[in-house]
Amino acid sequence: MPVSDYAMVNAWQQVLTLSQLQPGQTVTILTGATTHAQTLSTALIAAQSMGAIVNRLDLPPVNGDKALSRDPLAYLGTTPLTGNQAAIAALKASDIVLDLMTLLFSPEQHEILKSGTKILLAVEPPEILVRMVPTPADRERVKEASACIDAAKTMHVTSPAGTDVRFALGEFPAISEYGYVDEPGRWDHWPSGFALTWPDEGSAEGVIVIDRGDILLPQKCYANDAIRITVSGGYATQIEGGVDAELLNSYMASFNDPEGYAISHIGWGLQPRAHWSTLSLYDREASIGMDARAFEGNFLFSLGPNNEAGGNRTTACHIDIPLRGCTVRLDDRIVVEHGKVLFPPASGEPQ
Repeated sequence: MPVSDYAMVNAWQQVLTLSQLQPGQTVTILTGATTHAQTLSTALIAAQSMGAIVNRLDLPPVNGDKALSRDPLAYLGTTPLTGNQAAIAALKASDIVLDLMTLLFSPEQHEILKSGTKILLAVEPPEILVRMVPTPADRERVKEASACIDAAKTMHVTSPAGTDVRFALGEFPAISEYGYVDEPGRWDHWPSGFALTWPDEGSAEGVIVIDRGDILLPQKCYANDAIRITVSGGYATQIEGGVDAELLNSYMASFNDPEGYAISHIGWGLQPRAHWSTLSLYDREASIGMDARAFEGNFLFSLGPNNEAGGNRTTACHIDIPLRGCTVRLDDRIVVEHGKVLFPPASGEPQ
């Protein structure tokens, strides 16, 4: 159900406090055609109430003639900042950018972050934002998971459905997403709560089985039948199954880009306030599916780019697929067992 403006202002104040917003700092709110009006209005109030200098930068949509979906992650081509030096300069001059538009996988975003500007993405419906206001405990748990990834050389994922895939680690850093931006040049996404990395180029080998009930994004649907993906040399080389596999194959083929089949980020969900079932309760255009990406115990793998981690692979095709019931091993340590997180434990659980 809807939330009050009071609840949203309070949520924004909590997130901005965690993001170390100080009086006199500049906050620029980046908006577009799909920005939620309540999220925008309450962000303006919250930032001003904390003594910030607040600007709004509204940019027109792009890629609508190329994408097969209205989801903002359905086509990662140019962005509204491409070639827009005036907008880039305004964002680089800001202390914090609140991205209510969805600016991802772009060299312009990397340039802005390198200037020390923080960027916080927040595009889910207000009630989802309020339910998953981040906490310092979220940060601590996700950072522990990321440190465990950084220390590992391999990730091995299995499932009763037939997944058995291995990844070499170490070429790319682990990334912590916990929902706020507390360091200069940091990007994060509210809501979130997961740790991830990218496998070494060409290292992924095995089979991934998307079982019934697992989720495909940006399709924002639950699989009705199993989809079997053969992984070789770091790429999905075969996608087999019934109608769901045909739909996935057809969607990916529409990009006409072999790099779309590369294994992208891998990791697991750590957010107990996110739920596998939430996607079934929303219209497809209302949400980008952060519950699905972050729910505790999922194994989330992706197909597509790795430039967010410093790699050279860019592609307009990007697919996130959270799986249930998997066991995830880092070297010889089990961190997720049959969909239950063993490490890091939830607050209060034994190590």
